Amino acid sequence: MSLKSVCVYCGSRAGVDPAYATDAHEIGVALAENGWRLVYGAGDVGLMGTVARAAQDAGGNTFGVIPQHLVDWEVGKTDLTTYIVTETMHERKKVMFMNCDAVVVLPGGAGSLDELFEALTWRQLGLHEKPIYLLNTNDYWDKLISLMNHVVTQGFADASLLDYITVVPDAEAATLALRDAFS
Repeated sequence: MSLKSVCVYCGSRAGVDPAYATDAHEIGVALAENGWRLVYGAGDVGLMGTVARAAQDAGGNTFGVIPQHLVDWEVGKTDLTTYIVTETMHERKKVMFMNCDAVVVLPGGAGSLDELFEALTWRQLGLHEKPIYLLNTNDYWDKLISLMNHVVTQGFADASLLDYITVVPDAEAATLALRDAFS
């Protein structure tokens, strides 16, 4: 079986709820324990840093991609298994996505939403069939889920759009969903 890689999109900040960091830590550990490579934005701050350190501490393979202009801001984590510096954000997102087999989206801000919607749009257009999991820690994504339902009910997307994202309540459920996807 080839190495499976999971792209984790998440905040470069920790957020206000400690549960966000708990789930980020648990995802990092789960990736390592299951032999899955972490693909992420190569930052050492916020939830990004939490998930990467947890994966590393558990002996996991880590693949980070960061654009040059964010190396200082997001504190590029250079001690990863693979550390790639790109010229642009677009290149970063492409390299991350092309090097994964599944996507897990933890709580985050505009950057995480951008990454999620790009992967979702590509899926809607038939450009990939990678599973996308929305980790809804303490209902963080409820308003987004409501908005996506609104987009469908208002006729701006087919109902199949909702099938391209699997909402999971916590890191344990995300791990079980990934195991099913990879089996």
